[in-house]
Amino acid sequence: MTLSVLSVPAQAAPAGPRDVIVQLFEWNWKSVARECTSTLGPKGFGYAQVSPPQEHVTGPAWWTQYQPVSYRLESRLGTRAEFASMVSTCHSAGVKVLVDAVINHTTGGAGTGWAGSAYTHYDHPGTYASWDFHHCGRNGTDDIANYHDRWEVQNCELVNLADLATDTTYVRDRIAAYLNDLLSLGVDGFRVDAAKHMPAADIDAIKSRLSRPAYLVQEVIFGAGEPIGPAEYTGVGDVHEFRYGYDLKRVLYNEKLAYLRNFGEGWGYIGGSSAVVFVDNHDTQRNASTLSYKDGARYQLANTFMLAWPYGTPAVMSGYSFGDNDAGPPQDASGRVQDASCGAAWVCEHRSAAGMVGFHNAVRGTAVVNWWDDGGDVIAFGRGSSGFVVLNDTDGAIDRWFQTSLPAGMYCDVSGTGGCYSVNSAGWFRAVVPAHASVAIHR
Repeated sequence: MTLSVLSVPAQAAPAGPRDVIVQLFEWNWKSVARECTSTLGPKGFGYAQVSPPQEHVTGPAWWTQYQPVSYRLESRLGTRAEFASMVSTCHSAGVKVLVDAVINHTTGGAGTGWAGSAYTHYDHPGTYASWDFHHCGRNGTDDIANYHDRWEVQNCELVNLADLATDTTYVRDRIAAYLNDLLSLGVDGFRVDAAKHMPAADIDAIKSRLSRPAYLVQEVIFGAGEPIGPAEYTGVGDVHEFRYGYDLKRVLYNEKLAYLRNFGEGWGYIGGSSAVVFVDNHDTQRNASTLSYKDGARYQLANTFMLAWPYGTPAVMSGYSFGDNDAGPPQDASGRVQDASCGAAWVCEHRSAAGMVGFHNAVRGTAVVNWWDDGGDVIAFGRGSSGFVVLNDTDGAIDRWFQTSLPAGMYCDVSGTGGCYSVNSAGWFRAVVPAHASVAIHR
């Protein structure tokens, strides 16, 4: 075993002292407001990312929220008034609000939406008519069949969902009007759903119509060999770097933590200043392409690493437990989402990672120093003179001394393992780290 020093420039966006995003997936507005006050603000989270707030198709599945019927702010998550109150409450707690914006498509069928609006596949009275959609006519059903064909990916339908003609002036104006309505209620930014299915120029044109600056995070799923990649969207705003979550799962299950020494741009990812990274999100939880709460201790280790490592803006997941991948959140008899109550139904993954949010904020802007690894699944590193973390993904406890750049003093773990540690005048401390656990200390 040898001690060494590794210097890696820290990169994170957006600017500001708090940047960690928490995705409160399918939380209703009253619950988001309470969580901002009780946990997110006090623990140092920067953004609450909320689920799509517009009127949607009816039904119990989670994905109904992602099929807009109109842009009225009435959904199973709450009313317009409740939404506005939530934004104000979160701001009072020092937390910004990021809205999941579904602007690439509308619905795949016909019926009556949550708030009573009638619709058909290509007709949303008062909002869109047939000529406001792409009709690609390639595959009989108009669905995307070939993800290696750029035109098809951006002009055909994603699983039968009517594809909006975001290249037209009217559609751009109409989408911008919806986003500006949200901005008028105090919203701080948007997570652009299915951004890959719209040319970057279309998103940029919509962005130019916004009434004030807003933070944008674009969902661009990386596909090996595909012509559309995340790098082409960085000029518009930040972009989700899906490879981060994919690779963390592979390393934790099949490789060695020691390989993470140059994780990030050294692995061919987009620049850290434009990347939003995550261990999992609502989609990857369900397709098992990343870790999730179902992976137990390894999931906790992954979140600890993400919040300690200086690449990108971290986004932490928080949702509900599920067996059926289509299962929606807990709902009452009318279909309204019930208040989030952390326990068996609501997993609240973000609460177990909350201590590391403070670590992330404390070390932000510092380089990686004092890297050490055992050549396998135990690693340790510092962040300047502000913090230090040890991760043990072996089946046994480890007991050793670690070299830090921290000032002498007593520090207590914030990763969830517990315990306090004395750093001596030379920067060393001794820690016993349990199997599949971590220790993280900071100033």
